[in-house]
Amino acid sequence: MSYQFDNLIDRRCTESIKWNCYDADVLPLWVADMDFESPREVIAALRQRVDHGIFGYGQEVKGLREAVIDRLARLYCWQVAPEDLVFLPGVITGFNLACQALTRPEEAVLVQTPVYPPILSAPGNAGARRDEMELIRRSDGSYEIDFNRFEQLLTVETRLFILCNPHNPVGRVFRRDELEQMAHRCLERGVIICSDEIHSDLVFSCHPHIPIASLSPEIANQTITLMAPSKTYNIAGLDCALAIIPNGELRHRFEAAFRGIVPHVGLIGYTACLAAYRYGDAWLAEVMAYLQGNRDFLSRMVLDCFPGLRMAPSEGTYLAWIDCRNAGIPGSPARFFLDKARVALNEGYTFGRGGEGFVRLNFACPRQTLIQALERMQGALEKLR
Repeated sequence: MSYQFDNLIDRRCTESIKWNCYDADVLPLWVADMDFESPREVIAALRQRVDHGIFGYGQEVKGLREAVIDRLARLYCWQVAPEDLVFLPGVITGFNLACQALTRPEEAVLVQTPVYPPILSAPGNAGARRDEMELIRRSDGSYEIDFNRFEQLLTVETRLFILCNPHNPVGRVFRRDELEQMAHRCLERGVIICSDEIHSDLVFSCHPHIPIASLSPEIANQTITLMAPSKTYNIAGLDCALAIIPNGELRHRFEAAFRGIVPHVGLIGYTACLAAYRYGDAWLAEVMAYLQGNRDFLSRMVLDCFPGLRMAPSEGTYLAWIDCRNAGIPGSPARFFLDKARVALNEGYTFGRGGEGFVRLNFACPRQTLIQALERMQGALEKLR
């Protein structure tokens, strides 16, 4: 089955945050959703559910746990039990619940910056202190972990480490040896790992994703893994995610943090999740090939046509992390490209320490949209010279 990812689908006529946040002449390459139609099998499953016509209180759909378990075994050789799974309305909910459940005021949560902004705010939402370990930027623009600094920041007050892997926004897919080093340091100090792996399916060739909890039973026993079909299959608006928590005591503390506040997943979210995990592999293979083409095109354009800009090597996600500090842009680069090129990007400083002077660009769009945006950006930069 072939999908037409080059098709331009009008999203301004829908309630799309991505397309309606800015004026109609702005090309939005910011928030992390794709401009591609979701898998036909997901759409068909949703249509069948809607055609039933009754939308009362629901429950978890049959076969979903089995589909998740089979998928984890097939992709990662990771064996989990049905009771290890906790379904959630979203991954952001998941790492906020982890902070609420596992920390007390003035205890610490370690994060690695620059990182997805809701991760930065999660410790404070629980009254905890946020400790930041800035990733090291190499000479080629890629990032690595400062393990000495990582170890120094794991203090007696540290209760939780929030890992983002694949990392948003820098595009790293951490290697096994890196994951092992982080995990063993956390184990030695009794620090729980909460691993945001929402982009786990969106990895490029030669960069396989490894769930940190799959490394060993001991690591799994001290880890909350968060995954979702939302980014993978472009169904973020349907609110379905899951936590994988093999440690029963840890799982109980996590679920207790719901406190009657966090809602259950709705029928539509469950329906889409099951269809995506059962039938979405062919679509995913095609969309990843298209995204890799977009990534490579973007990387060449930045290298050849954008003096002063540098794109971090992208191992995973459909989000490019671009260094604008040597481009001579006055003030905020995201504001510059919005005002002068009418292209909306994410502002780097919102990702925390190490993000100043950068922008994040979402390349999950038809190639012609990406080309148009880059031509506008190139024209804006040329006027500076």
